[in-house]
Amino acid sequence: MILRPPRCFPSAPPLLCAGALLLGAGCLPAQAQAPAARPAGAAVAAVPQVRYDKTTLPNGLEVILVEDHRLPIVAVNVWYHVGPANEAPGLTGFAHLFEHMMFAGSKHLPRGLADRLLEGAGATDSNGSTDYDRTNYYDTVPSNQLELALWVHADRMGYLLDVLDQTALSNQQDVVRNERRQSVENRPYGIVEEALNHTLFPKNHPYYAAVIGSHADIQNAKLADVRDFFRRYYGPNNASIVIAGDIDKARARALAAKYFGSFKRSAPVAQPKVTTPPITRERRVTVADRVELPRLYMAWLTPPAFQPGDAELEVTAQILAGGKSSRLYKSLVYERQIAQEATAAQNSNALTSTFIVDVTARPGHEPSELEAAVDAELKALRDTGPSEQEVERARNTIETAMLTSIEKLGGAGLANQINQYNQYTGDPGYLPKDIERLRRVSAADVRRVVQAWLQPNARAIVAGVPGKPDLGPDVPTPPAPKASKTGQSAGINRDEAWRRTPPKPGPAPRFTLPEGTSFKLPNGLTVIHHPNPALPLVAAELVVKSGSDANPADAPGLAGFTAQMLEEGTATRSAPRIADEIAQLGAFLGSTSTVDASTVSLLALRSTFAQALDVLADVVQHPAFPTAEVERQRAARVGELTQQRDDPALVAAVAAAGALYGPRHPYGYGQLGTEQAIRAATREDLVRFWRRHYLPNNAALVVSGDITLDELRALAASRFGGWERADPAVSSPGDPDGSQAKLVVVDKPGTPQTALRVTTVAAARRTPDYPALQVMNAALGGLFSSRINLNLREDKGYSYGVFSGVGYHRTPGPFTIAGSVRTDVTGASVSEIFREVDGMRARPLPPAELAGARDAQVYSLPGQFETNSGIGASLAETYIFDLPADYWRALPDRFRAVTAAQVQAVAQKYLKPGEMKVIAVGDRAKIVPQLQKLGLGQPEMRDVDGQVP
Repeated sequence: MILRPPRCFPSAPPLLCAGALLLGAGCLPAQAQAPAARPAGAAVAAVPQVRYDKTTLPNGLEVILVEDHRLPIVAVNVWYHVGPANEAPGLTGFAHLFEHMMFAGSKHLPRGLADRLLEGAGATDSNGSTDYDRTNYYDTVPSNQLELALWVHADRMGYLLDVLDQTALSNQQDVVRNERRQSVENRPYGIVEEALNHTLFPKNHPYYAAVIGSHADIQNAKLADVRDFFRRYYGPNNASIVIAGDIDKARARALAAKYFGSFKRSAPVAQPKVTTPPITRERRVTVADRVELPRLYMAWLTPPAFQPGDAELEVTAQILAGGKSSRLYKSLVYERQIAQEATAAQNSNALTSTFIVDVTARPGHEPSELEAAVDAELKALRDTGPSEQEVERARNTIETAMLTSIEKLGGAGLANQINQYNQYTGDPGYLPKDIERLRRVSAADVRRVVQAWLQPNARAIVAGVPGKPDLGPDVPTPPAPKASKTGQSAGINRDEAWRRTPPKPGPAPRFTLPEGTSFKLPNGLTVIHHPNPALPLVAAELVVKSGSDANPADAPGLAGFTAQMLEEGTATRSAPRIADEIAQLGAFLGSTSTVDASTVSLLALRSTFAQALDVLADVVQHPAFPTAEVERQRAARVGELTQQRDDPALVAAVAAAGALYGPRHPYGYGQLGTEQAIRAATREDLVRFWRRHYLPNNAALVVSGDITLDELRALAASRFGGWERADPAVSSPGDPDGSQAKLVVVDKPGTPQTALRVTTVAAARRTPDYPALQVMNAALGGLFSSRINLNLREDKGYSYGVFSGVGYHRTPGPFTIAGSVRTDVTGASVSEIFREVDGMRARPLPPAELAGARDAQVYSLPGQFETNSGIGASLAETYIFDLPADYWRALPDRFRAVTAAQVQAVAQKYLKPGEMKVIAVGDRAKIVPQLQKLGLGQPEMRDVDGQVP
């Protein structure tokens, strides 16, 4: 089940982010060759070029256009060159708070209208974010709705001040403070990461505070500050807009001039003049948090983005902790088994960058032990450097990651990457130079930057340890002000009558969703192929039609354990060899299990796909389940379960599953199962599950990418033709036998929020009600503009976001409303949720709301097929759930046919308040009295594993 995430700021930088290594789709000329992984001796691939047009309007707005007709969609991405780097003292988090204000309504867009219009138009990747040096706003829309997206972004830029008032500010202060509670204070290690910033930088440095700021500063923001910030930083001459996708450049350029060209320039924005004092003596801090496993953070100040040393340190991060082939994984996680996980990243920013290593301890181990182990690996890099093979693996992996992100237009894809290049280098087409600076990195370079930048006396060390967190003094939430339009100020730009009406869409783009060509090998293996030659990439999934639904009643988590073991050794390949071989090819291999299936996935360049498929075929058909590896993964899964207990949202999900389905049902647990089952599982249990379910006639190989059908036929026959068929085990989950309690509580004393789930058993994936259920869910809680989210987030300020979704399985899965709410309004939030459910049952959707929810389903569908992995997952879904081959092609018309009466009927059929359970994970003493007033009966107490003690 996918619950749409709310708008947010980046909580952590991506792993592969060497200044600007995240790219988007559509930037390769037809004749260019993509960067390829380079096994030893291979020729260097040609560097792809970015085809773009850049113009600057008379008012200073930079307009950058990229034309790409792969799908009938277009990404609009606006960067304002302002972030915490520009904040005044005492106003931490202000740039992020202002990002929220931009969604609160403008002169021609009353609050909430933009979300309704864009979602109804089929927008995907519709959001905004704040980072230290910039704030961005973006939407991906069907190409005929480009003008709508430009109208929305332009009205925010030109006419926010005209309607800005205290009511809007107070509401967004509530929302942002809820976001801080959810993403910092109630997230494991959130306050530890904030302490790391405080340790690296002095208080007067703009990077000292977390992007989101402090409760006190958020609450103390004044309306005058907001207005001044807008006037100072949100002029067109401090912004750039990228329009990328299915466009005509001349028309797109004319539209940009139409919507933005009349806006007045703001005063020139001076670049921040900040000196970052170096760290000359090691700094140490220990922070208590609500966690069970200690975590060690080790960080250094490093060269700014795109400066000498930046790319070299990104390669260093990959060598240190870039997956299973990295040094820290092999040493700390695999061999010594003292760590649960290890990551490293060069986080590139304008004023200075940070190189951060973080390592989470395995149960029974301490930060000091982790520190000594990390120090040993760093010393080895300083003393002797990495091998050339290690550097090559790192470069190959990073290049493939760059290319895979080229598949996507919006979000963190092409449009955003071009804006990032434009801001940091002044060259939107910096991609070839970015790749070349990566390719120049040598083993000697890595050794040099480790010696120069990663010295013990120049670092900060922060240890997060179990304990009671210090969240500082409570900052009261003032009463909401009475709705008022007083205090508004005059706008900056003159009104233009034509802006008052949303632009009409162009002719609806014609699109045909992928169907895939299917064939079977003689042994029964289904092969599904979708050609996609847009980029030299191939994605594959080997899908077994058995997941946790096939777990024995006394062995929850067995399917996941089995899937995890596939990568840990075969008859001819050890676990380290598998990791090294995949990394050397610049490929990505992963295995997992869901409720209905187990999957081994592969992403590779066309040039290395055949070699990478050899590895996938080997791990699926010849896993060895070595005893030593079973014990390693057993300890790792126990560690994962320990970490899961720290996350209130995950605890709520597991408790909800147990309450709905009961302890004898395979749906009644998370994918990890229970600690008792993990410890009891034997090697023979894993082998037995594999033998009974990993069979060619119970599996499909789904491949999408730059590969022909004939090529795939030959590869599938040679790699899988010898896989012997047998009768797969037949399993049936049975009927749910959940708790009789309507209220389930897990006690987490002192938490600032309650993780809520309101849930009931709903429908199976093949239900004829699917289209109506999806439309109903969109209106109730599936969209940002849905009833529940607008109520609890935008109107009440109780939450950062509450959303809903259906977990469709082969047998009926759960309908779930989920989110985190402020502790003191837990009861009120549940009451409002039930009120919205009752309203959906009682009355048909009004025509406009029905049209918006229905159109959102229809027109957002192409966005599901932007990437080869997305295409593969969708085609795999047809196999897993026995859907017709033309399912996706027929689905838009099925959505279009949904009526208001059908929406009301499925709400009445599946959302029965008397059968819905409330799961609340939070401070029992504070939330139970609130919830008992709602007539939910006596609470059933469960532990952090979701079990009844």
